[in-house]
Amino acid sequence: MSNHRRPAGERPDFQYIPREPRRHRYLDGDDDEVDYTPPPDDDLVTTGRHAVVYDEPHYEEQHLEEPQRYESHRNYAEPRYDLRYDPEPVYEDGYGPRSYGDARSYRETPADDHPYVDDHVDEPDEAHTYPDDGYDRPHDEPDVAFAEAETQIISAIPEEIPPSAIPEEIPPTRAAARTQARSRKQARGRARRGKVFGVLAAATVLIVLVGVVFVGGKLFFGGSDAPADYAGPGGPEVVVQVHPGDTAEEIATTLADRDVVASGSAFFNAAVQSNAMNSVQPGFYSLSTQIPADDAVQELVAPASRVGQMIISEGRQLHDTTDVQTGAKKKGIYTLISEASCLGDAGQQKCISYDDLNAAGAGDLSALGVPDWAKDSVAGVPDRDRQLEGLIAAGSWDFDPTAGPAAILQKLVSESSASYEKTGILTAGNQVGLTPYKMLVAASLVEREAMPDDFSKVARVILNRLAVNQALQFDSTVNYALDTTELATTDADRAQVTPWNTYASPGLPATPISSPSIGALQAVEQPAPGDWIYFVTVDSKGTTLFTKSYDEHLANIDQALNNGILNSGR
Repeated sequence: MSNHRRPAGERPDFQYIPREPRRHRYLDGDDDEVDYTPPPDDDLVTTGRHAVVYDEPHYEEQHLEEPQRYESHRNYAEPRYDLRYDPEPVYEDGYGPRSYGDARSYRETPADDHPYVDDHVDEPDEAHTYPDDGYDRPHDEPDVAFAEAETQIISAIPEEIPPSAIPEEIPPTRAAARTQARSRKQARGRARRGKVFGVLAAATVLIVLVGVVFVGGKLFFGGSDAPADYAGPGGPEVVVQVHPGDTAEEIATTLADRDVVASGSAFFNAAVQSNAMNSVQPGFYSLSTQIPADDAVQELVAPASRVGQMIISEGRQLHDTTDVQTGAKKKGIYTLISEASCLGDAGQQKCISYDDLNAAGAGDLSALGVPDWAKDSVAGVPDRDRQLEGLIAAGSWDFDPTAGPAAILQKLVSESSASYEKTGILTAGNQVGLTPYKMLVAASLVEREAMPDDFSKVARVILNRLAVNQALQFDSTVNYALDTTELATTDADRAQVTPWNTYASPGLPATPISSPSIGALQAVEQPAPGDWIYFVTVDSKGTTLFTKSYDEHLANIDQALNNGILNSGR
């Protein structure tokens, strides 16, 4: 049963005309419009979840034949009322004391009360007792205030409510709609202010960066005037160094300090316009002094300007060697250093001589950078000219050609020692029974006797022979003492007793016989497992056969002879 009451103070013959709600004065023009539909003629005004019921006289109403759940949009049949009217004062607007809009009549609905549905049991009509209910009750029972309630809607519903009767969405109240509109307006205002702030911040950062670049450029380029520059023709050459990681600005500063250009800014302006500057590598360059910045860029990128650069290949010796078969010369490390040290124009070059380097290499070990782990063995080398053998590693090198011979050798030896130590040479020898220096000697033999794929096997043969005190008998050790290269040596050569000839003397040679590669050194540090004692190369492809049996080794030698590998050219 639905109880619709008329406003208190309304006479039976009073015709109530719903009023159009007034627009709130602070609702701005850009606020969202609030949809509003005047209340129905059944005198019930609903605002979302709440229904405002006016104080009224008591009515007695009959039960609806088919009670329905209350819905704001459902049309209900007007019940028949038996009026028992107790008049109340009427205000000038026609409303009673608890009329719509009267703040005294507004209360929050308790959270646990359902605003629309009240369970109903078929019982005779009688008034329910509610504490603190301020409404008149049927049957003349005492008034009790309805605490914290705004509406009282009593609906007769079936025991099971059909799903279609449950509203999917409850429309907002007008006050809530206005609050939502104000919230959306404020959010849009905050978004607009955020965008403006972001644009201003980005503009500020850009202005700061432009200022930094401008000020930095003026400081580097010397103000608004054109930077100082030489007109030419140029003076004597000087050697300048480009360090790894140097920028164009740092190179410009170096050239200005060495008087190659009049100002670093002039060189920088010319350098940034040359794509060839990207090819400049760390190293030493011989450049003319007091030349225009454009000319300095051209000289710097010219390959002929690079000095103090050399490449030492694996297996290279300190001294030149001669191929027995062809008579060709193979440049030694001292020759390579000499050629890389040349300065000046062709025909007028000044170079450090081969003899000067050889003499310097026979000097004081500490001044030459010989590491502590090699000093004792190097000090006992029978030929002082060969004491640095193997201590200059294979690889690409850059040195200052204006330095003296001893200074150049000291740089090469000390940096080579550091690269050897990175492989573990200081500790790995404990596993194979060799000192660090002897490991370097063994690695030089591996480098000259085997192809890279066989390094670890040849290293194992060396260690196996040393373990049983068997002569190594390597032809490479015979050639070293003779400064020759030959795959097969003669009986006469093998018979010559030298500190390096492993046919004539047991054990390792007195020094390394070449500059070993890092791969050869690592092979000695971690040799392949095996019991091999012999090996021989049997063809021109470098095929090498390994065996423990001497008879098998002889058969392998015959195979090499048949292929022309072991035939001497003499």
